[in-house]
Amino acid sequence: MAAPSNTTLSTTAVGNREQLSDIVSRITPEDTPIYSMAGKTKTKGTHPEWEIDALAPPGENAQTEGDDYTFAEVPSPVRVGNYTQIFRKDWIISNTQQAVENAGNIVKAAKAKVKKGIEIRKDFELAILTNRASVAGAKRYFGGLPSWLTTNVARNSGSNGGFNAGTGLTVAETPGTLRAFTKTLLDATMQAAYQAGANVSKAVVSPYNKSVFVTFMSDSNVASFRYSADEKGKNTIVGTADFYEGPFGKVMIEPNRVMSVDADRARRVFLLDPEMVDVEMLRPIQEDPDVAKTGDSTKGVIIGEGTLKVKNEAGLGVIADVFGLTAAT
Repeated sequence: MAAPSNTTLSTTAVGNREQLSDIVSRITPEDTPIYSMAGKTKTKGTHPEWEIDALAPPGENAQTEGDDYTFAEVPSPVRVGNYTQIFRKDWIISNTQQAVENAGNIVKAAKAKVKKGIEIRKDFELAILTNRASVAGAKRYFGGLPSWLTTNVARNSGSNGGFNAGTGLTVAETPGTLRAFTKTLLDATMQAAYQAGANVSKAVVSPYNKSVFVTFMSDSNVASFRYSADEKGKNTIVGTADFYEGPFGKVMIEPNRVMSVDADRARRVFLLDPEMVDVEMLRPIQEDPDVAKTGDSTKGVIIGEGTLKVKNEAGLGVIADVFGLTAAT
């Protein structure tokens, strides 16, 4: 009987002991800025919901002496929700391959588990960045961050998505024409967020737009600074910046490698308040202990189910429709 489909065999595995080094470099980036930044909470259902409340705008408040009280209606909070999404990574390795001395022991079940765990977190990060509406049903998708943001947005001919109270689903944004990421756009969106009551402390950008941000130091409205970093008589050219302190607050500019997967994920700059974003899990990401053994192989599955919780989209912002990979894409 043939081995099950996709079984890694010793006859095809790359790296079995010959004259290879024991050191195998894993260069795949492991960082997931938004997933790592977000609070971690639990849900007990596949469609967690929450309420969004807001203060009334400031207004004149002067009352007549001796006046009787009148009572205003208390507005109901807005009820929103998202759907949980199931994430899974799996592997199957023949027991012969488990026993073979392998360079770096990279094609082994223990190594596979670590690698797949990293990959599934990056898949979760990708889903957060994806401009996808939420989808109910047996194969569910949670609404990605772009599908929530409607208040503090800078678009270029595109249009907002947002939560639809009638359907209970988010709606994907409509992309617009690409343009350059500029300091003017950053200042304007930070101002909108500040006026809406947001406390933005992070801007998550594609690697290309981190390099664009560095050029803001050349803006005539930015105070120049020069210094030498001297280490044992060696001078360093400093051509980077990690924080921007503008008229409406200080933000850390954090590059996100997952955004460079394609042009669609790279085309936005997210302005985030970590208190406004949670990753809410129905099932934690972990190895399934009940995978049945059916043959001469070692199988494994890492699986989890969770969703993105945007506590209040007015506490966040986005600069959309910006070149994210190059000066033309």
